[in-house]
Formats: sequence, C-alpha cells, structure tokens
Amino acid sequence: MEKSTYYNPADLAKFGNISEWQPELGRKFFDYYGEVFKDGALTEREKALIALAVAHAVQCPYCIDAYTTDSLQKGADEAQMMEAVHVAAAIKGGAALVHGVQMMNKAKELSM
Repeated sequence: MEKSTYYNPADLAKFGNISEWQPELGRKFFDYYGEVFKDGALTEREKALIALAVAHAVQCPYCIDAYTTDSLQKGADEAQMMEAVHVAAAIKGGAALVHGVQMMNKAKELSM
C-alpha cells in the first residue's frame, strides 16, 4: 500500500502536462531540457548523477525519484549515487555555514 504524502508520486508521470496551458513555453523548456541531458563534455551518466545531487539539494521528491532511476539506468551504482548525495549535502551545509560570516560581521558591527 502506498504511503500518503503531500507529494503525489503519480504526478511525476504528468510532468509533460506543464505544457498544457503554455504550449510554446513548454516546448521550449522540454527542447532545452532534452539537449542539456545529452552526451556532451559530460556523459549522460555524469549528468544524471549531477541531477541526482541537485535534486537532493533542492529537495524535490519527484526529481529524486526520476534521477535515482535515471542514474541506475545510465550505469551508476549505489555507492556513486550516495557519494553524489554527500557532495550535495557538503555544498549545502557549507553554503549555510559560510553565511555565518555575515552574521559575525553584523554582530561585530552592532557590538561596536
């Protein structure tokens, strides 16, 4: 039995429907999206792992599902996928911590 969540897993399959109310913009987006994920300077597998890491950074459950599947289909293994998630966590954590410098600067300014 499927667990009830705020996000409906069935909605992932409806992603293409975003073009329904703006067909031209939807077409442009999907054309771009498709081009981005083709082999280029990076392989499709590398791009899937990057997308998986970004999906975790932005905390999109649809993207996590999609790029877990895509990463596996493109030959990534579980260790590589988890390492990509750890890279995202390290960058996100570091980004939060580096903003501590702003807090320290403001606290020092107010203390003077």
